[in-house]
Amino acid sequence: MATVVRWSPLREMMTMRNAMDRLFNEALDVPGSRWNELNEWALALDLVENPDGFLVKASLPGIDPKDIEITLDDNVLTIRAEISKEELAEDARFHLRERRFGTFMRAVTLPVRVDHESIDASYDQGVLTLYVPKAEEVKPRRIAVKTNGHKVLEANNQ
Repeated sequence: MATVVRWSPLREMMTMRNAMDRLFNEALDVPGSRWNELNEWALALDLVENPDGFLVKASLPGIDPKDIEITLDDNVLTIRAEISKEELAEDARFHLRERRFGTFMRAVTLPVRVDHESIDASYDQGVLTLYVPKAEEVKPRRIAVKTNGHKVLEANNQ
């Protein structure tokens, strides 16, 4: 038994648009294409805030710590690193080459002022860990409330 479906020009246009979207997404996701390299070559980061500062963790497997550059300029934290290209014999042929090499960078803007003199960085088993303390003027502080010169109540300024 055949089903009769009412013709809808809007539905037809949306179907065509979805098909075109899929076509372009598949065309731009070809291994080795510039789009794919830019899309996959992002440095994975975790950025966690606590009352005293920020904890930043970045996955940098296989990178020599001396090839990692960390800068802080105008509250923009930048992590830059380089993975060197391995030299192979001239007669070697790749059947698959997915490991990346070259210079890459990731920059994040921190939402409050930080103490750039006290940043602590460590690197262990491919994970870069940074502790970035907040500047003293932006940290929460406890304010005592007084009546007639006597301390009655303490409030937390957050």
